[in-house]
Amino acid sequence: MGFVRCLECPKCHSTYSATEIHNLCQCGSPLLVRYEMERLGKEVKKEDLKGRRADLWRYWEFLPLEREENIISLGEGFTPIFAANNLGRELGFKQLYIKDEGLNPTGTFKARGAAVGVSRAKELGIKTIAMPTAGNAGGAWSSYGAKAGMEMIIVMPVDAPDLAKKECVVSGARTYLVKGLISDAGKIIAQGVKKYDWFDASTLKEPYRIEGKKTMGLEIAEQFNWELPDAVLYPTGGGVGIIGIWKALQELQAIGWIKGPLPKMISVQAEGCSPIVKAFQEGKKESEFFHGAQTIAGGIRVPKALGDFLVLEAVYESGGTAVSVSDDEILAAVKLVARTEGMFICPEGAAAVAGAQQLLASGFLKPDEKVVVLNTGSGLKYPEMVELDLPVLEKEAEI
Repeated sequence: MGFVRCLECPKCHSTYSATEIHNLCQCGSPLLVRYEMERLGKEVKKEDLKGRRADLWRYWEFLPLEREENIISLGEGFTPIFAANNLGRELGFKQLYIKDEGLNPTGTFKARGAAVGVSRAKELGIKTIAMPTAGNAGGAWSSYGAKAGMEMIIVMPVDAPDLAKKECVVSGARTYLVKGLISDAGKIIAQGVKKYDWFDASTLKEPYRIEGKKTMGLEIAEQFNWELPDAVLYPTGGGVGIIGIWKALQELQAIGWIKGPLPKMISVQAEGCSPIVKAFQEGKKESEFFHGAQTIAGGIRVPKALGDFLVLEAVYESGGTAVSVSDDEILAAVKLVARTEGMFICPEGAAAVAGAQQLLASGFLKPDEKVVVLNTGSGLKYPEMVELDLPVLEKEAEI
């Protein structure tokens, strides 16, 4: 295994050895894994994927591990893309698709980043991983960390989903709650990292989580037989998913596996926390801290993403856009998708559906375009989204 060339800073273009432990560049930017694309393109062909394992490790040449025995896997990735014909008819799309990340281990797309991040950490000899989380990433990294035999330190907001808290606890992670947002959890983790020399796995503060998320882009390309959709909508908090998909498509383009225009990358946020949308509307390259962040979609309640400039770069370069939706629209989309497609999606995924509906109404998306919405997790992790007021029958009653 192994086509990794180096770690590179996308801002100042400094390079670092991938065989050493690194977090951020000296300039403070995230680091990205760079591969020997020319050699990869010569030695690997699309046909080589046939018959491979049906998880994200089928793309091992595009991933940063050196030795196969260091893979920590729970069967993550290669999630299905469903033709959402009923939902499409309701909204006005002729070719609407949902890629369902809720079918991953731990119930969300976070399993992808955890699988590759923990595997690479194991390979580098890291013993303790620490991270702030809005909930689902903590659950995923705790599960994979347990399988790898690593110590996990997790800090999350008090109002994070209870199920995510329980995932961390049952997996043996040292779990703490903070009276604040994920940004406040991040400050506490940063202090601990400095004091105890833990490895900081905060969003984009290590280079490997994004490589796991990148596989969503590789799968979209393969599942559409290397003929890309016109648009991809992604609910954006920390932004690693949309950055990863864009990175994957650029790598596939570099080796000639895909041709023609790349899809429009569309970032969807909640009105109560929309720093990327505000920056896009103002034509800026970076976002500002979003004060008073509040939304029912906890996974996209990130007031300031470290990789915001990479999210905006993907949106600008692809001819995409950024939109925000209300919490009421999110809840309505959860019910609409369940009623039309039988899929109970997470609020973040529902935000992307609501974003698609908004962009079709505005004319940015056209009815004939092939549109892919990423549902980033299972609605089963958010039982509080559905309120119950059910009639109770006597044993002998009739309906």
